[in-house]
Amino acid sequence: MTEAAYDERPRRRGRKVLVGLLVLLLVLAGLLVLADRIATGVAERAIADQVSQELNRQDASASPPSVDIGGFPFLTQVAAGRYERITIGLSDVTGTVDGNSVTLPTLDVDARDVTASLDTIRSGQGDVTAARVDGTGTISYASLAAYLDRPGLTLAERDGKLAVTAPVDIFGQQLTVSGVAEITVDEQGKVSLGFSDLDAEGLPNLPAARALLNNYAQGISIDVPLPELPFQMTVRGVTPLPEGLQVSADARDVPINALG
Repeated sequence: MTEAAYDERPRRRGRKVLVGLLVLLLVLAGLLVLADRIATGVAERAIADQVSQELNRQDASASPPSVDIGGFPFLTQVAAGRYERITIGLSDVTGTVDGNSVTLPTLDVDARDVTASLDTIRSGQGDVTAARVDGTGTISYASLAAYLDRPGLTLAERDGKLAVTAPVDIFGQQLTVSGVAEITVDEQGKVSLGFSDLDAEGLPNLPAARALLNNYAQGISIDVPLPELPFQMTVRGVTPLPEGLQVSADARDVPINALG
């Protein structure tokens, strides 16, 4: 056997060892990722359970929440007790406002810079605090129209504004009233709708007819009924969308395992 053949054997054995080490590292990396994902799932279910319990204490109800813990790897976040982002999705959130049942079809909550100790995550007891919480919810136009309780009244988004259409009887004549609302949000987060510029095709050119139309506008100008929002969030803005009124809210330095 030549000297070149003897030199080739160690090289082949070295390559096999290197390949074996790479395969082992890949397997270990896969196991670590799997363990990380399993731990994430356990924590997400624990947070979902806490959110459901707190909703019940608030005399509110919702479909089972979905929870997503962002950031990777999760286990290093657990060790540090700090999480980049936790997203909570709620649907069919129902509460009572002035004796009336009010439903938000969707409510999405995004918590940033969340702190929670390992014992809290493991036991479900203790404080989970977020530096910032942002939420967006939707109020359906059908539920808002039902609250206004005017026969035939419909609400919809038109050119980025909240538009109203309704049949109105003026001096025995059936007219179709239309117009847009001015939406305001005060410092306390109270949302108000103001209809001050309604019109109706065929409206008699009489002061009394205009007065009747103005009275109708005042009757549908209301404070929007909203259930108490979770995580101490305060409404900051309202945007008409095709699917309903989108409500934006936020809060700072709040415990996300205590909704009220």
